[in-house]
Amino acid sequence: MEILVNLDVMMAKRKISSGELAERVGITPANLSILKTGKAKAIRFSTLMALCHELECQPGDILEFKEN
Repeated sequence: MEILVNLDVMMAKRKISSGELAERVGITPANLSILKTGKAKAIRFSTLMALCHELECQPGDILEFKEN
C-alpha cells in the first residue's frame, strides 16, 4: 500500500509554478519539491489546507491511496 502525491498534476491543471505555489503557501521551494516527488514522510494539515486553498481542490485531489 502506498500514498501517491498528485501535486504536480494539480499544479499543471491550475497552471501554477512551483516557486509561485511555494511562496503563496509559505513553504520553501525545496520542501514543495519533496512533496511533489512523493519523498515526504509526512505533511502538516496546515500545509495541506494551504495547498488545497491555493489550488482550489480537495485533499483527495492531491493525495491518493493505492494498494499494491
